[in-house]
Amino acid sequence: MFENKILIIDSNLDRVTAIETVLQFMDCNPVQISEGDSWKEHMDGDQSVHAVLIGQPGIDSAESVAREICNIDPNTPIFLLMEGEHKPEDISDENQEILGFIEVPVKHGNLTNALQKARVYRESREDKTKRRPVELFRSLTGNSRKIQQVRDLVEQVAESDATVLILGESGTGKEVVARNIHYYSGRRDKPFVPINCGAIPPDLLESELFGHEKGAFTGAISARQGRFEMAEGGTLFLDEIGDMPLPMQVKLLRVLQEKSFERVGSSKSISTNVRIIAATHRNLDEFIKDGKFREDLYYRLNVFPIEIPPLHDRVEDIPLLINELISRIEHEKRGSVRLTQAAVIILCQYHWQGNVRELANLIERLVILHPFGVVDAGDLPEKYRNVSGTISVVPSEVQELPAAGSILSEMPEIVSDARLPREGINLKEHLNELEVNLIRQALDEADGVVAHAAKLLNMRRTTLVEKLRKYGIQKAADVS
Repeated sequence: MFENKILIIDSNLDRVTAIETVLQFMDCNPVQISEGDSWKEHMDGDQSVHAVLIGQPGIDSAESVAREICNIDPNTPIFLLMEGEHKPEDISDENQEILGFIEVPVKHGNLTNALQKARVYRESREDKTKRRPVELFRSLTGNSRKIQQVRDLVEQVAESDATVLILGESGTGKEVVARNIHYYSGRRDKPFVPINCGAIPPDLLESELFGHEKGAFTGAISARQGRFEMAEGGTLFLDEIGDMPLPMQVKLLRVLQEKSFERVGSSKSISTNVRIIAATHRNLDEFIKDGKFREDLYYRLNVFPIEIPPLHDRVEDIPLLINELISRIEHEKRGSVRLTQAAVIILCQYHWQGNVRELANLIERLVILHPFGVVDAGDLPEKYRNVSGTISVVPSEVQELPAAGSILSEMPEIVSDARLPREGINLKEHLNELEVNLIRQALDEADGVVAHAAKLLNMRRTTLVEKLRKYGIQKAADVS
């Protein structure tokens, strides 16, 4: 949602009223400035102004007002309201203060795109110290019971030095869990070194793990550290441990038992102090029965097992994951995209054999196909639309994402099936009635607690309080 205030500097009151109506439906806080320089009191440097829309500011030109605003806060996104398709003649092409133009009368889609562009613009210009830290990108996104259990296990084991075995399908985020364990452990300031045991040829894996001396084998033109030495004092993440050849399993078991190893081509023993976290998508119990994995190594690794649920077992987390993935792409300045509620519901019904990795790939593809656009159900690739509907209950977490921009995406699914009466309808009154009804339902569900009702409606408490006063229903709940 666009929660910050939007300044409308325009002496045309009819036009301002029309824009205010659209912004209020988008849950914005429009502030009308019809004359003078009273807009300055809102530019207090706290970055609470999401964007400024300038029409006919009065005696000053739009360009001069834009320049003054930028002098106060150069990160403020500024848009000019223009009649028809032609921009004002007094605005030069070299003007750096103007982010874009909005045609009037305003259309919801154009205004939505402008505000989305404003959000990305401001975030891209903010000081790096104000951006969220990198470690938050590694968080375990989701509110489902199963992902909460994973968080609890990570918290319990992080401070110890116990060996952890992470189990789960490919793409579920096993390395994310491993990095979280390292991050919250006492080894946080030491290296986290990952190695994919299945991606390295068997004859090179020993050198990769333990290093080698010069001349140890053909091509060893100099001595080289292995991953154990690189991870000294920190964490060594052995991904796809189930694909490790049996001869290497024997050597790894010896290192785990004796806490020492030798480089290839050397007889000198090197002590090691690393924490081992292993992961696999294989069924190691079956591998042990088939003679493909050593049972003694399994018990050495399986001191503290953590099983990551597949994405189709935590469908309620999909909207939150979509939101997080879009936020990451925006943070990296690689674009943005918005998904309607209908599109999110379709994605919640897909099986996701590739799990979170497949979802991340889809979001990146949508950003490329629909840059800064709105993706509806029909815009999704065909394979995601042709689902058998194995999920009968749509998770309550399916809601408007921060990047979503259509009015229908903010309302229950039944709204998209509404039919326009033959005699027409007063859209504003109809939407107001719908909003009042949903607010009352949320208050009933939250036992009259405004803060809880605001969470159900995915809005700020202060915004809900204003709406309660607007519709005269503040007596129905405690708004203090």
